Amino acid sequence: MDRAETANRIASLIEPFNKKGVTITDDTTFAGDLEFDSLTVMDFVAAIEDEFDIIISMNQQAEIETYGQLVDAVVRLRSEQS
Repeated sequence: MDRAETANRIASLIEPFNKKGVTITDDTTFAGDLEFDSLTVMDFVAAIEDEFDIIISMNQQAEIETYGQLVDAVVRLRSEQS
């Protein structure tokens, strides 16, 4: 699965959490643009982990601030954990 396909799958997962209908780009921030609180982040990360069968550590989560960083992290984790 390439980055574009990964990004599309993450975009579909983010939809229910995107309450304000923000246009998602690689620079979209979860805390700022999407206004995710910590509970929403936990639910969203769980959905990502289930969809891609990966584990995103708390340290990795702390480093991921934008949608683009998340896509890159998922691509990297899938290659490392497969």
